[in-house]
Amino acid sequence: MSGAIHSIETLGTVDGPGLRFVVFFEGCPMRCLYCHNPDTWVPKAGEKKSAEGIIRRMVRNIDFYRTGGLTATGGEPLMQIDFLIELFELAKENHIHTCLDTSGVTFRETPEYLEKMDRLLAVTDLVMLDIKHMDDEKHRELTGHGNKHILAFAKYLNKKGKPMRVRHVIIPGFTDNEKELAALGQFLKDFDNIEKIETLPYHTLGKAKYENLGIPYPLGNTPALTSKDAKAALAVIKANM
Repeated sequence: MSGAIHSIETLGTVDGPGLRFVVFFEGCPMRCLYCHNPDTWVPKAGEKKSAEGIIRRMVRNIDFYRTGGLTATGGEPLMQIDFLIELFELAKENHIHTCLDTSGVTFRETPEYLEKMDRLLAVTDLVMLDIKHMDDEKHRELTGHGNKHILAFAKYLNKKGKPMRVRHVIIPGFTDNEKELAALGQFLKDFDNIEKIETLPYHTLGKAKYENLGIPYPLGNTPALTSKDAKAALAVIKANM
């Protein structure tokens, strides 16, 4: 089986624990206003790669990843769930730590989907879940989609006891207010599978990509935030857990 892959980063340091071999999947249903990878939106773009080929390339330098592993990101990796399952199953055959970086937006509680999800989670060591906004209307304004399926996915991961890191981008005018941050903390307070909560300050590093693609940058001149802003937001979340 082959997957549509945008790119591969061989020395990733922010996509899970340790040094990571990071596979960027092509395709994403959401259109987050702050997305810094608009070049990964189109599902059938990118280069076709086999799961065997990707793992073979990683294994050649496996010593670099002994304390890290393989991360699937994007785009949205769950849009290619069959290929993702094959990739992670091959990774586990080679004793490689696997991490899924996802928004969870494709999650559905149907028997067919849950069968695939359970097969995927069986070979997934860690899920990094990006929760965009706790208010459904604001979430739709920010991403083009509601948050119902994302929150359901978070609950499902907790039910399965799958280790999870929650990521929340702090964006001026959207997710930097105390009410929204408190709501996230209250939602997460009964979870017992959370390994870490990361608040990430909004940045404008992807702005040049929009210009190169001829796409207007949705957030215009919205100012970037600092690590201090992110730490303050995290304190609010934790105070409500």
